[in-house]
Amino acid sequence: MDLERVDRITAGAVGEPGERTFFLQAREGDRSITILVEKEQVELLGTSILEILATVGRETGEGPPSEELGLEPPLEPLWRAGRLSIGYAEERDLMLLEIEELVETDVEAEDEPEDEAEEEPEGAGTDTDGPEPDRVRLWATREQMLALARHGAAVAERGRPKCRYCGNPIDPEGHMCPAMNGHRESAGR
Repeated sequence: MDLERVDRITAGAVGEPGERTFFLQAREGDRSITILVEKEQVELLGTSILEILATVGRETGEGPPSEELGLEPPLEPLWRAGRLSIGYAEERDLMLLEIEELVETDVEAEDEPEDEAEEEPEGAGTDTDGPEPDRVRLWATREQMLALARHGAAVAERGRPKCRYCGNPIDPEGHMCPAMNGHRESAGR
């Protein structure tokens, strides 16, 4: 599915810190999509957007304010995102976000020792066996993507604070920091 020039693109989360569910959402006219994502994907997407914009060589406006970037109902995701790819098409002066569906692989077949695995005829099996993941391609302006990066960072920041030593989230009850050998008193914010 392609949205050739989105009217709106955003990221958001629903739920309490530590239990939140993250979404990417885009709309073009009356077509809208919602994709389930991980918090880390939102954070990395924002970082990648800023890195690309820094290399474009054009001034980028502010884009829509964060107050206009809340999630819109219904929150019914198409699927969970696996790989996210982002780029800039200079000839169109648009940024492309390609989101690929996360497809579960058959872990049992991967764990099976080679001598016990069934032999397949040559050419019968490939690395791409299994269901082909769905993809969504979203084209957006530099301003829309800058606003997405800022808003996504703000949404991610509203979660649990990160430990300054190991980077893991700190629960309200405390944190057993692996970098501090499990000692709580030194692993505070």
